[in-house]
This record gives sequence, C-alpha cells and structure tokens, in this order.
Amino acid sequence: MNFKTISYPFLILIVTFQLSCGSDNSPAEQPKEEPQSQDTNTEESTEETNTNDSENANGLNADVAPSENFNLTTWNISIPIDADANNKADTVKEDELNNGYENTDYFYTATDGGMVFKCPVKGFKTSENTKYTRTELREMLRAGDTSIETQGITKNNWVFGSAPQEDITNSGGYDGELNATLAVNHVTTTGDNDQVGRVIIGQIHANDDEPLRIYYRKLPNNTLGSVYIAHEENAAAETYYDLIGSRSKSATNPEDGIALDEKFSYTVKVTGNSMWVTINRDGKDAIEQFVDMTNSGYDVGGQYMYFKAGVYNQNNSGTATDYVQATFYSLESGHSK
Repeated sequence: MNFKTISYPFLILIVTFQLSCGSDNSPAEQPKEEPQSQDTNTEESTEETNTNDSENANGLNADVAPSENFNLTTWNISIPIDADANNKADTVKEDELNNGYENTDYFYTATDGGMVFKCPVKGFKTSENTKYTRTELREMLRAGDTSIETQGITKNNWVFGSAPQEDITNSGGYDGELNATLAVNHVTTTGDNDQVGRVIIGQIHANDDEPLRIYYRKLPNNTLGSVYIAHEENAAAETYYDLIGSRSKSATNPEDGIALDEKFSYTVKVTGNSMWVTINRDGKDAIEQFVDMTNSGYDVGGQYMYFKAGVYNQNNSGTATDYVQATFYSLESGHSK
C-alpha cells in the first residue's frame, strides 16, 4: 500500500481494523504490497540545534495553512458554508485545498500546528438527504485529475479485496488503511438527549452506506468521553460496538474514558471482508474488536469506497452556535494496487 502520511511523534491511541479476505473472489493472484509510508509532515532533520520558533514539538508549523503541514493531495473538504449560493455546503477540491486553503471559522491551523476541524450545529449540508453538518475530508485518489469521475468504480475510489476482479482492476486500489492522531476539543452540550455530545471522527463510505463510522461522545455531565463504532450492512441494519465506555445517552462517566483535548490515534485496516478494531493508548492495555463483513454486501460488483476524516456533527437539535471541534496531528491513508 502507498500511504499519504502525517507523522505525530507521540502515539497515544491506535484503532486498528484488519480485514482478512473471506471470499473466493479475493485477488489471490495479486500480491499484497507492504505499506510504504510517505512522511507528509514538514519536519526535517537538520544539523542545526536551533529551530523556527513557530515549529513546536509536534514538528508542525503554527504559521502556515494546513496543507503546508499535511499532505492533502488525495483529499477534498466539505465546509458548512454556501459561498457559491447553490444551497449546499461548499466543497473545496484537491488543488485548491493543497494551495494553502484555510477558513478561519471551520478549517485552520492551531497554535500548536494541528489541523483544526470545527462545525456548528446549524449550517449548510452536503445534500438534502443529510441530516447533519460537517467539516470533513473526503478521500480523492484522483489527486486533482478532474478527468476522472468522482463516483463509481473509477481510479478515484477503492474497493474491498473481496470484490470482483473487474472492479479491482478498474478502481484506484483495493483494501486500505487510515491512520490518524487527534484530540477532540469540543462536543455539543445542548439539544436532544439522543444527539448531544456526539461526533464522527472517521469513516469508510460506500455508494450509499457506511461500512464504518468512528464516534466520540461525551455527555454534558461526564468528564470523560466514549469511543464506539458502527458497521452498516449494505441496504440493511447496522451494528454498534462499544470500544471505550458506552454510546448510551444516559451513560455514566466512562471508566478509563478519553477527555476533551486528550490526544489519541486510530487506525482502520481493511483486507477483504474481515475487520479488526484495536485501540491503544500510552500505558494502557490494547482494546480489540473484530467485525466480520462477509454478509454485509460490500463485496458485490459496483460497490466503491472512500475514507473520510474530520468532524461530522451528529447533533441537529442543539443551539445554532453550539459546535464540535477536533484537532488532527497526523493523517495517513493507503491502498494495495
């Protein structure tokens, strides 16, 4: 797998999804490549002992746009504003995003060099069918080549390694990994009990459904937050897995939960139809969850995938100015080809 990598020197939490091929359609004749990371931080080793004052221990520069600290060439971003007056959230395409784009309200560089995603309860949405607002990256393997269609089995998207061979050949890759280090800085504190405190910080999206959603949730009366995931079967039900704490709207303060502003990392790994989730934090035992997707329907023809990362607000009932916010310190993705 070829990776777009942003390194963060202190890894605190790892979430690992590993899928082992569970279908006779698996591309056995194609050898799986070992991930080859490409460091996308701007940190460089030098013989000088003194460094730029704006560059901190993260190896990130607080005085530049996110794309100068992070390699975002295979991403676009959705922002909950409507500058082009089409009544939908604006999408900033790959080339513009990587040419120093930032928005002082929703997407910018933090004082510690991290990449900030902020999203209010009220704002423009990506489509009429979307309930919630987001400031979220969408994986775009075409990397600015607008001759490639964004949707469908094209070089812009990837498929499971258990998909038909024709789809594997025509896609931008098969299977994949997504790695991120981040801190959730703020969650909503107003609105319905079912929605308050929820935010999605990473996804695998398919044609219409989500094979994976990663949630962080902290309730107003709790000091620590929970982490859980959802697996949506294609055009069917979805299954939730609690990893840290509980997703319940009445959960008590989760034992060993994650506080706001606490840095952690997740890794998503997909290989065929099997999935593992592993959470690691410094000084704590690993937490693992296996998800079998053999009967989920994503290995049939025509099902394409893309990663998403950022903040997808899961509250549309709170005060208009209430918001979610997370700061990312690394982001890495890659696929077999």
